[in-house]
Amino acid sequence: MRGYAIQRSVRQSPRKMRLVMDLIRGKNVNEAYAILQFNKKLAAKQIAKTLKSAVANAEQLAMRDSESFDVDALIVVDAQVDMGSPLKRFTAAAQGRATPIRKRTSHVKIEVAEKPAKKKGAK
Repeated sequence: MRGYAIQRSVRQSPRKMRLVMDLIRGKNVNEAYAILQFNKKLAAKQIAKTLKSAVANAEQLAMRDSESFDVDALIVVDAQVDMGSPLKRFTAAAQGRATPIRKRTSHVKIEVAEKPAKKKGAK
């Protein structure tokens, strides 16, 4: 069963969020939770919320389709961070001027799916 979640307009720059996202891509969901829980970066909290939502969405899809569901069998298949629309602000500068500031935002997308079953007779 596949499930995904998207969190839009997170108030953190995509570059900083990608550092944390690279740590969990391709990992087991339980392992990803552990990595995010003990990571010091602020982005880890937002990514953990999105991962939790993706797992819950996969569970709801499995219940709707009357399929078996095992959280331990899920892996993070796709994890990406895209740039959202920046907040444009201004700050005071010398001689009465204003300097623009771009407060960057991110869109976080996480997709989880079951591990592919190994084929019999394959090496």
